[in-house]
Order: sequence, then structure tokens, then C-alpha cells
Amino acid sequence: MYTASKLPSNNGSSGWVEMLPRRQAKAVLNRAVTADVAIIGGGFAGLSAARQLVRRDPTLKVVVLEAGLVGEGASGRNSGFIIDLPHEVSAEGLGGGSLERARRDIKLYRTAIDLGRELADLHGWGKEVFDPCGRFSVARGTQGDEHILSYGKQLDALGERYELLDTRQIGEVTGSPAYTSGMFMPGTVMIQPAAYVRRFADALADPVQVYEQTPALSFKQVGGAWVIKTPNGMVTAGKIILANNGHAQSFGFFKGKLLHVFTYASLTERFDPRLLPGQRTWAATPALPMGTTVRRISDGDSDRILVRWRYSYNPSLTIGDGQVNSAGRVHDGKFATRFPTLKGLRMEYRWGGPMALTWNSVPAFGEVDTGVIAACGCNGLGASKSSAAGIAAADLAVGIDSELVQILRAYDKPKPLPPQPFLTIGAKANMKFKELRAGDE
Repeated sequence: MYTASKLPSNNGSSGWVEMLPRRQAKAVLNRAVTADVAIIGGGFAGLSAARQLVRRDPTLKVVVLEAGLVGEGASGRNSGFIIDLPHEVSAEGLGGGSLERARRDIKLYRTAIDLGRELADLHGWGKEVFDPCGRFSVARGTQGDEHILSYGKQLDALGERYELLDTRQIGEVTGSPAYTSGMFMPGTVMIQPAAYVRRFADALADPVQVYEQTPALSFKQVGGAWVIKTPNGMVTAGKIILANNGHAQSFGFFKGKLLHVFTYASLTERFDPRLLPGQRTWAATPALPMGTTVRRISDGDSDRILVRWRYSYNPSLTIGDGQVNSAGRVHDGKFATRFPTLKGLRMEYRWGGPMALTWNSVPAFGEVDTGVIAACGCNGLGASKSSAAGIAAADLAVGIDSELVQILRAYDKPKPLPPQPFLTIGAKANMKFKELRAGDE
């Protein structure tokens, strides 16, 4: 029997959730039900798996168990980038086998984008939920400028489109004098992550049943089936998909192989768009890894700015207000240097969100017990990687050796993490070093 050592808990609400109207939650499971496949986790991976299962076999009965409220967990704390290109190519360089890995990664990411586009078209979601506007990579100095040029050469090797922007051009986009150069990549989709996940869950219909505020407490094999216990009910299923990312470890899977990291964001109060020139909707990732991500978001007749920066190692899978506020003070400084014309604009919301990393940056994917399939270990880029892993997990559950399954199976297995206290010392030192290297990027 696998028993959860801890349940997901979130520190406060994300700004994405706070911007939305109140929503009627799905039912809480309060009885015994049966399913062909039960999915633990109602975020990007779990919802993508559910949709893919019934696409493969419309007769399958699928149950999704979400520990909290849909959109308020890790997926709803995401920065909202469904990125289609390798995220840190500029940092690591590409060549030989790395080019082939990059192409495989791009296939995964674009499958996630295709799923989102299909849902948006089918249900008429507007750009406030799903916006195929592309993204920018931005630099704030010579080192960042060089990384952008290097990244461009590597995208040339991959045959990918992009556009380089000089200081004036990126300033015309962002309305900020702070950036020295930029690159535009058209394939990224920007989402309002909490709205996207909510609408995704609400779009699922019979034979898929989503239960909210229904954490899986334990599961064990009884005969040829798995029996999942929840606080007020029970699910008997032929197979289980673990779509709970770092909390797979709470059930004992990937013990000593998942590194639990939080990243932090702040979102300004609404402001008059006339106060800031440039485009009203844009999103930018930093040229250097672990730099500052920025989004300008239209919120009705007003705008907001999102700033994301800082990473912390939290093996407890929880963070406190102190860590959120500490990151927020740095966000304030980064905001001030980038948008001096918005001096005095305050941050209305601050939050943190978890990621699960592996030492060798590979997914925690595949069958971990008979009929139990993991789609975990996103290593960042959660909207892209987790969605693709969920789709592949569904294929694996129904016995289809799809291209996505082959790609994810081809990765090495997650390597064991170093023992304590060396793990904590090394993880914190590594993140601090990368933050220092990124400087004010």
C-alpha cells in the first residue's frame, strides 16, 4: 500500500486566481466509485491525461482527483508560458546529440500547444485565456546580448524562426528603456494559467469525472485493481496515473530523486495603459537563466505587470510568508529599474509555486508499479512539459506506443540526489551562483 506522507498545501492565492470571478467547484467525492483509470492531480498533466484517454477510447471511465481547487495548485501559479523551444539553449549550447534532444523537446512542447489550441478553438476561449502571441527574450547588458546572439545561431541550426531586436525596437515593445536587445520567437502561447486550467476541467464531460477538494490519501492493489482512499470516498480503478509532480514522492515514488524548488512572482495593481508606452500585451523571459521574467497583461481597460524571479530549495514542499515577502522585495527593485515611469505603482499580489526537478534534468515518467504510471518531474516549463507528459501517460495507460511515449522513455532515468547535508548545501549554493551570474538580467 502507498500512503501519502503529506498532502499538497499552498501559501495564499496566486494573482491569477484573484483576478478571476468566483467559481463553482466540482463535487467532492463522498462515495465509492469505479473507473478504468484514476488520475491523481488535476493540473496540466492530469487534465491532459484525462482528455487524451477518452480521445483514445471514448468508452473509458476516468476519474480525476484534485486535492484542492482546480487552478489554485501549481498549475495556477505558473507564469503562463506554453513555450515551444528549449528554454536554456543559450546557456548550455547545442551540438551533436543535443540538437536531436532539442528537436524531441520541441515535439513535446508543440504537442502541448496543439492541445491548448484545440481546446481554445473548440470552446471559444479568447486571448485573455489562450493567446498565441509569441514571446520575447530580453537582455540588460553585454552578457545578455551575447547570449541572445548565441541562441540565435543555435536556433538557426534547428531551423527555427526568430527576429532580433535592437535597443530601440525592444523598447518600443516593452515601453521600457532598461533592455539592451531582444529576440522574438513566434511559437510560444501565453495563457492565464488559472483560467486555462479551470476551463480545461470544466470542458471535460462524461465519461470523465473531476472531483475537487478530494486528495488521494492512499492506494493499494486488491486483486487486479487499485483501490484509492480519499477522506470521504474510494475509487477502484484498473490503472492509476500519477499527475501530482513533486507529490509523487509523498507516496514513496522517486525517493531521493526529486529536487523540490519554488519560484516566486508579484503582480501589480491595475494601472492606466497610457502611463506606459509600448504594446499592451507582451511576455519576456530573460536572456540568462534564472534572470527576471516579465509580463504585461491587459485586465479589461487597465493593465498589470507581472515580475517573476528567485528560486528556493524547499524539501518540505511548503514555503512561508517570509520567503514570499523576501522575494517580493527584490521584485519591487527589479520592477523599479525596468519601469521608472510607473514609480509608486504597488504590487497587489505575491505568491510562490513549486517545481519538481531531477538531478540530470530528465522527466520522472513511466510505469512505477504494475498499472501505475507517473507523469512527473517537469524540470520547469510546467505548462509545456507536464501537458505533454500527461498525454504520453494516457497513451501508455491504454497500451499505445506513441511518439511521445517513445520520446519520454528515451530519456535517462532520474539520478539519485546527493545525500544530506550535501544536497541542501549544494542545491542552495548552485541556485545562488546562478542568480548571481544572471545579475540584473
